Amino acid sequence: MKKFVIAVLFVLFPILLSTAAMAAGGAGPSKDMLKGQILSVDAAAHTLLFEKDPTGEQLTLKLPENIAPEEVKLNRKVLVNLVHQEGEHQAEGEPSAAAMREIKDIEIMFLTMTLGRILALMGIGAIGGLLSGFIGSGGAFVMTPAMMSLGAPGAVAVASNMCHKFPKAMVGAYKRWKYGQVDIKLGLVMAVSAIIGVQIGIQIQKFILAAFGGAGSNLYISVVFLVVLVFVGGYIMMDAINLMKGSKAGDDEAKVCKLALTMQKINIPPMMTFKTAKITISAWITLPVGILTGMLAATIAVGGFIGVPGLIYVMGVSAVAATATELVIAFVMGAWGSFQWGLSGLIDIRLTVLLLSCSLIGVQLGALGTTYVKDYVIKLVMAATMLIVAVSRGAMVPSYLIDLGWVQPISPSTLSLLNSLSFWALISALVIAGGIIIVAMIKGMTAGKQAA
Repeated sequence: MKKFVIAVLFVLFPILLSTAAMAAGGAGPSKDMLKGQILSVDAAAHTLLFEKDPTGEQLTLKLPENIAPEEVKLNRKVLVNLVHQEGEHQAEGEPSAAAMREIKDIEIMFLTMTLGRILALMGIGAIGGLLSGFIGSGGAFVMTPAMMSLGAPGAVAVASNMCHKFPKAMVGAYKRWKYGQVDIKLGLVMAVSAIIGVQIGIQIQKFILAAFGGAGSNLYISVVFLVVLVFVGGYIMMDAINLMKGSKAGDDEAKVCKLALTMQKINIPPMMTFKTAKITISAWITLPVGILTGMLAATIAVGGFIGVPGLIYVMGVSAVAATATELVIAFVMGAWGSFQWGLSGLIDIRLTVLLLSCSLIGVQLGALGTTYVKDYVIKLVMAATMLIVAVSRGAMVPSYLIDLGWVQPISPSTLSLLNSLSFWALISALVIAGGIIIVAMIKGMTAGKQAA
C-alpha cells in the first residue's frame, strides 16, 4: 500500500504544485459567463439585478426577448451566459459595459434535492462504481448523462463527476493492484500526458459555455458521447464477439491486434518496458493516447472509454491489465480536473458526495469481479454499456438543438417521448451492465469452488 500511494503522489504532487500559480490567475469561467444569483427583475425595463459570486458585485443585465420576466428564478445559484462583445470601452461617467450587457441564457446550477433524486444518485453511484471497478471506465460515461437526465447542467455534471472520480479510482486501483493487475509505471506515464489533455479539454468546455451557453454545452457533451460511444462501442463489441467465439472453440487466449503489434515494432527512443502490462513500446506512442484520454475526461468527464481501448488496441495491453491501469490514470486526471473545475466554482459537492457514498462500495465489488471472468466478458460489458448510453444521449440532441434555436420546435409529446427514451435507455444500461457483471461473478465464483 505504501509503495502504491507514494508512487502516485510522487507524480501528482509536483504536477499540481507547478500549475497552481498558473491556474489561480485564469482558471475561472470566461468573462462572458457569470456565476451568482438574481436578486430582482424589472419587468417593465426587461432587466434584472444580478449579484456576482464571490465578489458580491451587483450588475444590471438585459433579458433577451425569449426569456419572460416571470420565468426568472430569484435567489437561486445560476450560470448566466452573456452575449459576447469585443472592443467596448467605458467612457467616464457612463455605466460599465458589463452593467448594460445582454443575457444569452440562464441556467440553474444546483438541483433541488428530493428523496427520489437522492436515492437515484446513490443507485447511480453504486452501479457506476461497479462498472468502474470492472471495466476501468464505465462509471463516468454513465454518471455524467445520468446527472444531466436528472436536471444538472452539463458543465456542473462534468465538474462534479470529476470530483467524485479520483477517490473512487484510487480505491479501485489499489484493490486491483493487490490482485496483481495494475501496471503503476504505465499508469503514471499515461497520466502525465493525460494532464496535458485535461488542460485542453477544460479550455474547450469553457469556450463552448461562453460561446453557446448551457444549451450549447449540453449539446456538445451529448454529440461527443454519441459519436465516440457508437464508434468505440461498436468496435469493442465486434472484438468481444470474436473473442467469445474463440473461447467457446477452446481458444481462451486473447490475441493482440495488428495495430498494436505494429505500434510495438516502432523503435523511436525512449523505449519503455512495462512488466505487468507485458509490453515494450516507444514513449511517443503513449503520448497521443494519454492526451486524448485527458482531453475527453476534462471535456465530458469521460476518458476511460478512450484510454482503455487505446491501451488494448493501440498498445497491446490485455483487457484485465488495461482496465486496472486506467484506474491509476483516472485518479490523477480526476484530481487534476477537480482542482481546475473547483477554481471555476462549478462543482456541486452534494452530487459528488452522494455518488461517492455508494460508488466506493461498487468499485471494490467490480474489481473483485475481474478475478473471476475472461477478457471477452469485460469487453462485452464495456461495449453493451457504451452503445445503450449512446442511445440515451442521442435522444436528447433534438431538445438541445431547439434550445439553441438551430431547428424548429417539435410537439411537446414528441419531446416528452424523447426524454423518456433517454432516461429509460440509461436505466437499461445500468441494469444490463450490472446484471452481466453480477452473473459473471457468481458463475466464476461457483466454478472456482468446484475446481477447488
